[in-house]
Amino acid sequence: MMTGTIHNRETFLSQIASSLGRSRLSSGVTVPEWKHRPQDQVLQDATPDELVDILKTQCLKIHTSLVITDAKKLPETLHEVVANYGGGPIVTWKDERFSKWGLEPLMKKEWPSQKLEVYEWDHTKGAENIRQAEKANVGITISEMTLAESGTVVLFSDKDKGRTVSFLPATYIALVPKSTIVPRITQAARKLRELHHSGKQVASCVNFITGPSNSADIELNLVVGVHGPVKATYIVIDDL
Repeated sequence: MMTGTIHNRETFLSQIASSLGRSRLSSGVTVPEWKHRPQDQVLQDATPDELVDILKTQCLKIHTSLVITDAKKLPETLHEVVANYGGGPIVTWKDERFSKWGLEPLMKKEWPSQKLEVYEWDHTKGAENIRQAEKANVGITISEMTLAESGTVVLFSDKDKGRTVSFLPATYIALVPKSTIVPRITQAARKLRELHHSGKQVASCVNFITGPSNSADIELNLVVGVHGPVKATYIVIDDL
């Protein structure tokens, strides 16, 4: 990821502090020790299997299909889900985990031999990536963290993991390693904070996606698929 340059930072922050009627606080700032932290208690004792059950129940509420498989059956499962969505064109991230999970023969040989167009994100091609995502029927990504309580997948963007793969195609598939499933956003926020404090590069864009796009802005009538994928499937991979 490219590191940017911040201009006029000190002046900007000093202006905010002045508007708040206080001086700048540039050191000695600590996180408060709250007496009560109810957010940590939600599903704190849930087992991985219980979290999967909670995720499954929540997916029913957010109009999302959920399929459970293991690494051995993943290629067959993914092929079936894509077929149920009507096949290609398909757009995917460029991610070594696809190969690790045995999906390379499916994506690079089997689908092309069946005349299914498969496009892998290529940062050197610029706007062509977006054009391919726009025309795709299926977008496939991998969840870095998965929130059982809300049925949310968390995606980290980088040069090989374009944001548009998850919201421009007509349908969307998220591969969800069982090991990534946590109770709620509390754990996701903590993980991001840990990455930052450990000195690791945090994604410039972190997407929290909860099923297919929907809106209930008009008289509270829910409409699914208004500004993004009209259908979504989470494929949970038992990797524990």
